[in-house]
Amino acid sequence: MQKSYLTLLIIYIFFTTDTVCQELHLRILSKSISDSAKIDSLGYAKKHLDVLSIEKEYALFKERTYQSGFLDAEFDKLRKTNDSTFLGLIDLKKKYDSIHIYYNNIPKEAIKKISDTYTDTFFTLPFFDLEESLNKLSLTLSDLGNPFISFQLDDIQAENNYLTAKLKIKDNQDQRYIDDIKIKGYEKFPRSFVRHYLKIRNGQNLNISEIKEKVTRLDQLSFANSIKDPEIQFTKDSTILYLYIEKQKINNFDGFIGFGTNEETNKIEFNGYLNLNLTNNLNFGERFSLTYKSDQNYQRRFQTNIEIPYLFQTPLGTEFELRLFRKDSTFTTSEQRANLFYQFNPKHSIYLGIQGVQSENLLSQEATIPLNDYKSTFYNVRYVFNLRQSNRLFPTNSLLRFQIGTGKRTLSGEDLAQNQLLVDAFKIFNLNLKNSIYVRLNSFLLDSSNILENELSWFGGINSIRGFEENSLAANLYAFINTEYRHLLSESIYIHTIIDFGYLENELSAQQENLYSFGLGFGLLTKAGLLKFNYANGKTESQNFKFSNSQVHLSLTSFF
Repeated sequence: MQKSYLTLLIIYIFFTTDTVCQELHLRILSKSISDSAKIDSLGYAKKHLDVLSIEKEYALFKERTYQSGFLDAEFDKLRKTNDSTFLGLIDLKKKYDSIHIYYNNIPKEAIKKISDTYTDTFFTLPFFDLEESLNKLSLTLSDLGNPFISFQLDDIQAENNYLTAKLKIKDNQDQRYIDDIKIKGYEKFPRSFVRHYLKIRNGQNLNISEIKEKVTRLDQLSFANSIKDPEIQFTKDSTILYLYIEKQKINNFDGFIGFGTNEETNKIEFNGYLNLNLTNNLNFGERFSLTYKSDQNYQRRFQTNIEIPYLFQTPLGTEFELRLFRKDSTFTTSEQRANLFYQFNPKHSIYLGIQGVQSENLLSQEATIPLNDYKSTFYNVRYVFNLRQSNRLFPTNSLLRFQIGTGKRTLSGEDLAQNQLLVDAFKIFNLNLKNSIYVRLNSFLLDSSNILENELSWFGGINSIRGFEENSLAANLYAFINTEYRHLLSESIYIHTIIDFGYLENELSAQQENLYSFGLGFGLLTKAGLLKFNYANGKTESQNFKFSNSQVHLSLTSFF
């Protein structure tokens, strides 16, 4: 008896398992032999595990058929032809390739985005693209200030091989405008930057896509960034835009200062350097910098600069700069600059300004070199391009400063026309996540006759051509190229090569020489700041290479 039950159980398990695992098939055929290829082009899943799956696939095929333009197609009910096959018969009938949609009260600029064929009263769409195009039209109208607009197609009629319809607006509230702008996170973010930098203001048409694009401009700001997509609050009577902004710490300081008593004058003298940059501490987007250098060549340089954007809530900004330079006991030069600037967008700015220079001969007796008291006035035009990138070590990807000026020098009551040209540019070529190439070009030209010693420009050192002492080179024309191959060892450490080339002309000494510099360096981002170490050897073409001429440049930039 037990064996009989066991035998029946095995037979039941065998046959029920076979039944459950049986594969079912769906076949969809056309009543017209000529339409078989069209059905195959629409495509459908032929193998299924159960009847419910077959019914769902047949329903999806109907929908796909209608969306392809076969609006008059007729579908028979599914028939089971044998234990594993279900058959659906279709009469596709006529196909409509396109639809002509008549419209009004819709801007033509919105119609242009979805159709290449349009007039003032109707536009044409391929039938297979109808749903996607109407969805795109809805988004476009939303961007134009109608976020709640919706519509439907009415009065659909068939012509030869196309349809006609009327686009009816179902729910069109009044066009929306920005009534208020609220800032979350960094509430003191300067409102002038919202108006002129982001170009978002109260009363502006509500364009959601455009607002999102404008907010990405915050990535080009050094002192703030966006932390969340903007949000919009709609009420019956108002539209409020919320911007989510975070303030960034961008102030930095580096340098050292030493002091001692001059044995000849018994006065305290300072040496070393100080470099201080303050940005947006008053929440105006202002920038302030101060630089002081005193080196072994008995040169002292003091420079301060302040830049205030969007002065008095206008699109214009202003810049003031003071430079003082003293060459041992030979001469002093003071320079003042004042500029107005306009920022076209986050990357492009143009400056117009005036520059005044006054130099004084400190020698008590007549010098053997051309050295005199003089005054100069220049009118300058400067163009600046600045492109930032998301990188803690190298936040700026590209920078270009191009300045040209014309003016005159007054010496002993006589005026002499002069011109100046200054170019400072660099670019980082990111090869991959760990490797990049840095290239910088810096050049200066003073176009003048009868150049004086105290008109020359002094350069050399860590911020110009490396491997030379600070400000040890003088020229009325120079150009140099800094190059580095950089390799990231981690997110906070990188090593790099130093290969610099330069050229200078000094009319007073009839000097025309090529300059070369080679070396290695590294950068380390620590809690104290960014530590940079450069070891470079510089030489002119008339010098022999000597290790003793190598220079070590060390700096630590602290951010706060």
